[in-house]
Amino acid sequence: MLALIRAIIVIIYTILVCVFGGIYCLFSPRNPKHVMVFGHMFGRLSTLFGIKIINRVPEKAKKYGPSIYIGNHQNNYDMVTMSNGVQPRTVTVGKKSLVLIPFFGFLYWITGNILIDRSNRSKAHNTISQVAEQIKKHQISIWMFPEGTRSRGRGLLPFKTGAFHAAIAAGVPIVPVCVSTTQGRIKLNRWNNGHVIVEMLEPIETKNYSKEQVRELAEYCHDLMEAKIKQLDEEIAEIDKQNK
Repeated sequence: MLALIRAIIVIIYTILVCVFGGIYCLFSPRNPKHVMVFGHMFGRLSTLFGIKIINRVPEKAKKYGPSIYIGNHQNNYDMVTMSNGVQPRTVTVGKKSLVLIPFFGFLYWITGNILIDRSNRSKAHNTISQVAEQIKKHQISIWMFPEGTRSRGRGLLPFKTGAFHAAIAAGVPIVPVCVSTTQGRIKLNRWNNGHVIVEMLEPIETKNYSKEQVRELAEYCHDLMEAKIKQLDEEIAEIDKQNK
C-alpha cells in the first residue's frame, strides 16, 4: 500500500512540476539556470522515499566556474539523490529519446539540456565538440555520466571517454560527484530507507592532459571515484549499525 501511495504522489508531483515548469521556462527557454532549479525540485522527493540525504557539496562549488561534473549512474533513484548536487548554470547530456517521455521530455529539453543520438556514432562524436564549444561560448557547466548506462548494482562500470575529451577540449576541470550505493537499499514499501551520501570531490585540472592522455585521465577519475564510493558505503554501513 505504501508503495502505491508513493507512486501516485510521485506521478502527480512530476506531472505538476513538468507542466508548470514547462510553462515557466517558455519565458526564457533553454536558459541553463533552469536545470539546477528543477533538479533540486526533484531532489525533494528523497523525503517521500524515506531517504535521508547527507549532502557534501561544498559552498565554494558555486564559484568553480565552467566545469564538467561526472557522477556514478546507478538507477532511477539518481533523480532524487544525485540531483541535489547540481550547481548553477549546469546542464546535462542525455539520450535524444528522453524528449519522448510524456511531460518530462519537454521539460528536459526546454530547460537547456543537451540531447545526443547514441545510435549514430559520428553524430555523438560531433556532439562532444559541440559540448566543448557550448562550455566556452556560454560559460556553462556540463553534467555527464561517463559509465554511459545505469550500473544497477554492478559497481562502477568502466568509463567512456566523451566527458574527458570534452573537458580537455574546453580546458575546464573535471569535478567528480559520488553517491553511496542505493541499488537494493531502497524499498518502496518501507518507511525508512536510511541515509544516502552525495559527496562532491575537488576539481581535477585537465589543462596538463593532451588528447592522447584522455584514457589516462578517465582511469584516474574512475579509480578516485571507486575508492570514494567504497568509503561512503562503509560510512553508511556504520551509520546503519548505530541506528539499529
